Amino acid sequence: MIRMHRCIAVSRFVGVACMIGLAATSGRCEELSTSVATALERAGDNRPELERAVREVPVSHRAGMEFLVAYMPLRDLTSLPAEFLLENVEYAYRAYDESPWKDGVPQDVFLNDVLPYANITERRDNWRKSFYEKFKPLVAGIKTPGEAAVVLNQQLFPLLKVKYSTKRRRADQGPEETIESGIATCSGLSILLIDACRAVGVPARFVGIPMWPDGSGNHSWVEVWDQGWHFTGAAEPAGDELDRAWFNERASGALRDEIEHAIFAVSYRKTPQVLPLRWGDDSNVIYTVNVTDRYAGKAPELSDGQVRVMFRVLDGAENTERVAAEIEVHDAQGTLLFSGTTKDERFDLNDHLVAVLPRDAELHVHVCHDKAVLDARVTPRDEGQLVSLELADGASAQ
Repeated sequence: MIRMHRCIAVSRFVGVACMIGLAATSGRCEELSTSVATALERAGDNRPELERAVREVPVSHRAGMEFLVAYMPLRDLTSLPAEFLLENVEYAYRAYDESPWKDGVPQDVFLNDVLPYANITERRDNWRKSFYEKFKPLVAGIKTPGEAAVVLNQQLFPLLKVKYSTKRRRADQGPEETIESGIATCSGLSILLIDACRAVGVPARFVGIPMWPDGSGNHSWVEVWDQGWHFTGAAEPAGDELDRAWFNERASGALRDEIEHAIFAVSYRKTPQVLPLRWGDDSNVIYTVNVTDRYAGKAPELSDGQVRVMFRVLDGAENTERVAAEIEVHDAQGTLLFSGTTKDERFDLNDHLVAVLPRDAELHVHVCHDKAVLDARVTPRDEGQLVSLELADGASAQ
């Protein structure tokens, strides 16, 4: 089967509480139910607190609470009280619902990048309510999340009297530690800016590279969602602009397939990719997606009569998992127009293999993955068209 979507931002996970009407495949509903049950079993003596949080949260917020519990790190499963989680969920939804950009934020982005109470291995400070009350006035009247993030980056650090310093107590400081001490390095500054963004309903996430390819060190920064992901250096505003920082050139040399030199964005939801940490111990597992291509790659150029087409290959009983597969695109005469490898679950949900192809031409796509092949017909029509190729429906043994 082949499916085409005109919208670039296609969400794989569009909701978690199937009983309250959020769209999801039966496979995703089952996955969530299993994950929540497993999480509760792992919570030990703290299980009653988590059950209370799920039971007492308003029905309209239950999707968020179940998402938090389903993907919660073990250290939090065994320690976080119900009150902490209930207040976090209440104010996350309040900020999201009040934001003028709400309709432009997909549900999966809200769940993964507004709702979470932490980023990496930092102390679990109860910042949500106080940050909402303190920073909401700073973004009053602002219409887009990108603009809100810019304003916060400009005003947050002078307001709190926080600056960069290598004399900070630890790399992964929580926001209260950073505010109390007044200093942090790039990781602590990024955590503080991300939490401030989330407190006012701006989707934000922690991004970094374990080591620059020239061996000069590592770095962390922030991505914010505004009709796609954009970046900024924490406490390093580039005027009123996003996607401009001192590290642009260095980031362009990142190496996607070398874990030490690739760029990763942190995900609360579990992924196949774990961030190589330079602090903490092996019990700290941070899930990530590989976003190197956005920094190191250049979008293909277009000429008249061409459009960019995105490809993904899905596998599994519910066709929910993206896999890395080799694809070739040929024209009607059999001429090879494009070849490449699709992205799997290590990459961002909306990060797909991009090809520049002739508009309105009937093309043949050949897919090869793990001794299975799939052939399909594609007619590119729209810029940013997403083509989903489903192995489970049409693949045959090679």
